[in-house]
Amino acid sequence: MNGGALIGLVGMLLLVSAWVPQTWETIKTRKCPLNMGFILIYVTASTLLTVYSYIIGDWIFFALNFLAAFQSAINLTVKLMEKKR
Repeated sequence: MNGGALIGLVGMLLLVSAWVPQTWETIKTRKCPLNMGFILIYVTASTLLTVYSYIIGDWIFFALNFLAAFQSAINLTVKLMEKKR
């Protein structure tokens, strides 16, 4: 692994780990305090970037965006379930 890939990997881990506390709290409380518009844009953008990174073959970028999309999708799901109550 070269220096650039290592920097990318550390950045990916830090960025994805930033979502962990919010996602964990959302799961525990079954409430998502995040703005619906923010979540929708974030899930959409991360999903599109996941597809793009797959197409260009950048696996660090792919993992980052896949995990970010997954965690934000959990928050979106909980937010949508709140609206139905």
